[in-house]
Amino acid sequence: MSIRIDQSKCISCMRCAGECPGNLIWKRNGKAFLRIPEDCWGCTSCLKVCPVGAIQFFLGADIGGMGSRMTYQKNGHISEWTIESEGSRKTIRVDDRSSNQY
Repeated sequence: MSIRIDQSKCISCMRCAGECPGNLIWKRNGKAFLRIPEDCWGCTSCLKVCPVGAIQFFLGADIGGMGSRMTYQKNGHISEWTIESEGSRKTIRVDDRSSNQY
């Protein structure tokens, strides 16, 4: 499990670096990059703070992801987790106001 940072989308705000508990995201050539991908814990904290959706979480085959990619987007009080793989796309929407009710 690891993240991938799309350099063409990155706006160099470095919010992701500030959120990474492992201090794995650094700046190179003015853009964020994952310094040691194999050390990524897969916590997805960086996905949640990226304002432009430049970060994807790669779901490897070892956890049943078969190479899927997951992205996160916040729309008001709705959190949207989108999982894409070969030709398929699934979005899970969670209302943050009621996500802890159970």
